[in-house]
Amino acid sequence: MDLGIDRQALVPVVQQIVSAVAQWIRKSGASPGTRLPSIRQLALDNLLSQSSVLEAFERMVAQGLLEAKQGAGFVVAQPPVSLESQWYEGAELGWGAYVEGPLGELKLGCGWLPDAWRESDDICYAIREISRTDTVALFNYSTPLGLPVLREQLLKRLTQMKVVTHLDCILTTHGASHAQDLLIRTLLKAGDTVVVETPGYANLYRQLERHGVKLLEVPRVVGGPDIPVLETLLQSHRPKCLFINCLYHNPTGTSLCRGVAERLLQLAHSEDFLIVEEDVYGDLQHASCTRLSALPHEGRVIYISSFSKTLSSALRVGYLSASAALVTQMATLKTLTGIGTSRFAEAVVATLLANGTYRKWVQRLRKRLNTQMAATLQVLEDEEWEVFAVPAGGMFVWARPGVGDRSRLQACARRLCVLLSPGALFSPKGEHSDWLRINVAYAADQRALALFRAMGPARSTSTILKTTSV
Repeated sequence: MDLGIDRQALVPVVQQIVSAVAQWIRKSGASPGTRLPSIRQLALDNLLSQSSVLEAFERMVAQGLLEAKQGAGFVVAQPPVSLESQWYEGAELGWGAYVEGPLGELKLGCGWLPDAWRESDDICYAIREISRTDTVALFNYSTPLGLPVLREQLLKRLTQMKVVTHLDCILTTHGASHAQDLLIRTLLKAGDTVVVETPGYANLYRQLERHGVKLLEVPRVVGGPDIPVLETLLQSHRPKCLFINCLYHNPTGTSLCRGVAERLLQLAHSEDFLIVEEDVYGDLQHASCTRLSALPHEGRVIYISSFSKTLSSALRVGYLSASAALVTQMATLKTLTGIGTSRFAEAVVATLLANGTYRKWVQRLRKRLNTQMAATLQVLEDEEWEVFAVPAGGMFVWARPGVGDRSRLQACARRLCVLLSPGALFSPKGEHSDWLRINVAYAADQRALALFRAMGPARSTSTILKTTSV
């Protein structure tokens, strides 16, 4: 039994063994009483110590997954209830895409980092530090604009990025989605028109539609929004806003080029609309880049970012930079609808920014993502997948198989226990597309590699079945 142990991961080896064996039980449908390989054999096959395997098995006994049989080693336990009736987080409505389901599916197209890539020690240190030195943060709301010490750190960050702003122009939020919602509620009303990129962020589409806002679609090309199409839309409509993802675009992985950025700002002035620039993946950049908010824009650009994608989704700390007048309006709405953001979470993030931990973390993350991006692009090239564009960094590749049909791809993914993020998810109208979002942080998994191979050129049916049975 290959447990797929990652010795570079921050997840302890014993926990990896528990997860891998539990996943094998679920995927194989092993019946109660099925005997597992001996501790000695499992350790030998996976280059592990026998003590680590024994500890993992004992944990699984305590969890009710295994039984220790005298003279027979460890066997699959009799579950107290059937798998279908057991509760798990993904069973909650609309939540299955965000957490591990009962089969341990590989979320090849998800929008976040694997848990094994996270660096929990630094966060734990910051949590202990806040708990010891700032008891106010444990029990109180943050201020309407957000914790001052955090906003001071954000001002320093934005200044380093050449984004001209002021302390009273920065508002903290519960992540980027909360910032978008506050903006939509403040700037727009039912019947208003905005421009969105397609493909683009599905949650933004749903937020806008929920408020009765009409969506105009502009295709995303390699250098940014398709300018000729946008100009044509502007001739026929008077949109209030353009929503754009400049760096490492979700889902195509492309970044805005300087020429397109300058033309967008010209159009924003001449056609009188605001640009909402989301930059949640911007910290992953490692080379020169173009942000609209870093160019002279005379108040036409609203900047949104967060730490959910790079640091922790659980902390839910985001922020935006806009005019002081708009920030004041949004702070009032933020207080009315949620009282305030988490002072504790903001204090933790402020600590990580102030002591340099976050900066060092993203430097390591960029390097790891760049390595995995290169490896993923090579595999896709070898298997003759079509890639929309070669990203300069980030975590996404927008690609599709060079051969094969959608039903074959879906069948192959089901056999391999791989969850896909197909193009329809990134279309405002849910229109079918052969393109897939691939998160390179998950693409080294053997199940992903098997999928890429199975959908490569000249694969016979028998080859596909053999590949998808691993």
